[in-house]
Amino acid sequence: MKATEIGWRDDVERVLIDEKIIENRLDAMAVEIDQQFPAGPILAIVLLKGAFVFAADLLRRIPRPLEIECLNVSSYHGGTESSGMVKFLDHALPEVRGRHVLLLDDILDTGRTLKAVADRLFEEGCAAVHTGVLLAKDKKRAEQVQADYVGFEIGDEFVVGYGLDYKGRYRNLPFVGVLKPVD
Repeated sequence: MKATEIGWRDDVERVLIDEKIIENRLDAMAVEIDQQFPAGPILAIVLLKGAFVFAADLLRRIPRPLEIECLNVSSYHGGTESSGMVKFLDHALPEVRGRHVLLLDDILDTGRTLKAVADRLFEEGCAAVHTGVLLAKDKKRAEQVQADYVGFEIGDEFVVGYGLDYKGRYRNLPFVGVLKPVD
């Protein structure tokens, strides 16, 4: 599907990663996770709202029992750059004591979100946190964080689509695209 079919052609500068390439990479990531994750059911925690499309498509490809929880956090607060502050919008966390968790986020940018959530999961008694992201920006991070599973490395540009948004829009684009500069 093309941006013109969705009606946002004038807003997207270019398609960075098309739908078919994303699907192929998710197939490979699911195999990696299934082979490398400890035996037994997987507790996946999906960071909302950005990771929900990526997580839904990835988790359907993993051929083992899953428990799926969602956690609502925010660091962009409507802008095109991280605010530097991670807000936990949900006050209660899923029960993680003694569990290995697969933490899924849309994009690894500054590293603050993954670090803050992983730290909080460890405070709650989690045995291990394995992280997966659709995108990892190739840039110096504010926190020393690496994702265990990465869909794609991208440059340091603002992207939308496939769950990623700008002011709540573009999440439903079936590709990852570079948004034209905004005022």
